[in-house]
Amino acid sequence: MRILAVAAHPDDIEILCAGTLYKYKKQGHEIFLAHLCDGGKGHTTIPSGELKEIRKREAEQSAELLGAEIFHGEFPDLELYVNEASIKTGVNLIRRFKPDVLITHSLRDYQSDHRNTAQVMIDASYPASLPHYNCEYEAHPVSYPIFFMDCLAGIDFLPSEYVDISDEMELKKKMLLCHESQRRWLQEHHVIDYIELMKKLSAFRGMQCGVKYAEGFQMYHAWGRIYPKRILP
Repeated sequence: MRILAVAAHPDDIEILCAGTLYKYKKQGHEIFLAHLCDGGKGHTTIPSGELKEIRKREAEQSAELLGAEIFHGEFPDLELYVNEASIKTGVNLIRRFKPDVLITHSLRDYQSDHRNTAQVMIDASYPASLPHYNCEYEAHPVSYPIFFMDCLAGIDFLPSEYVDISDEMELKKKMLLCHESQRRWLQEHHVIDYIELMKKLSAFRGMQCGVKYAEGFQMYHAWGRIYPKRILP
């Protein structure tokens, strides 16, 4: 299968679903990563123009560890809206990578870029299949499931499915550590260590399903998107 994970910012995927992606990879599936925002506002001292290039390199290093192709965001942080421009970007992502499974943010997450990313990818999924909806790539006429990954810190998110990532935690940690520019920023602005946050959330979800570490997901329940079989690894 072809697995496409679309997040708002560089490092969101690593925190919330990298273990599952690595599990897919080990099973022989192809992995594609994307973030819609450029990450240029995620620091207190580094200017946006410089920061977005730093974060692009960090995301590429992380994707290389996973052996995944990556698309870099074109929208400035906090300037991603659900409109024609963003939906066309979503359509082009779907048509370019032709997913059999799409993973994105929850519609209930804490930050507008996260919520808008989820809505953009949902709204893009139907026109991506239509030959007469003109975009850069040809239509992808495949019905595929959409999964929402966890909210940050697990708040207001009750998983309907879990993936055991106990054997994948080490690579998940290495991927997150690639985003060095964010470690100090998150300590200063959010008063958190992103490795500890990720490990605690993974341990909490693991406790819920009886393993050491896990990631939680919800399937998007809409007509044509519901599958009566296990699709997550």
